[in-house]
Amino acid sequence: MEFALSLAYDERDIIRACVRKERWAQQVLYEEFYSPLMLVCLRYARDEDEAMDLLHESFLKIFRSIGKYKPGTSLGAWMRRITVNTAIDYYRRNARRRTENLDQAYDLHSSEADAVSHYSEQEILRAIQQLSPVYRTVFNLYVIEGYSHKEIAKQLEITESTSRSNLVKARSKLQEMLTEQHEN
Repeated sequence: MEFALSLAYDERDIIRACVRKERWAQQVLYEEFYSPLMLVCLRYARDEDEAMDLLHESFLKIFRSIGKYKPGTSLGAWMRRITVNTAIDYYRRNARRRTENLDQAYDLHSSEADAVSHYSEQEILRAIQQLSPVYRTVFNLYVIEGYSHKEIAKQLEITESTSRSNLVKARSKLQEMLTEQHEN
């Protein structure tokens, strides 16, 4: 997903003004990137309030480090990376670590992918939000963000086998919740 400023402002001018801590520029950036970054936060949070907390914490980090942004690269991708890292940091601060061993990662078979394809994005998002923080984080990093189990293990300070195990459990729980929702 690529984000870009769609307003009549020049991106460089907005960034320079944000570096100078000018409120109007921060407001423009916030309003322009609120929706796409909120969607990222919703995937990691258990509810909208927690997602809003993550979003605000992300914007604080973005505004503090905007001077480190390299012009010519994607501003949206840079902000998304900060948002994902903020969610990971939040997980680290709040999650209890569970260590469970599993040798092979569970792959979502095409028949299972077809089974969930008839659910709306909203239904799937609600189910993801109901996962425990550890399952939700591993699922998002692996399935949505494309991290490897090795990268997830390093980011979350867990073993690769724990990452695999948590992904299997997250997928299983999601399938269970979606099936239950569909039956009701």
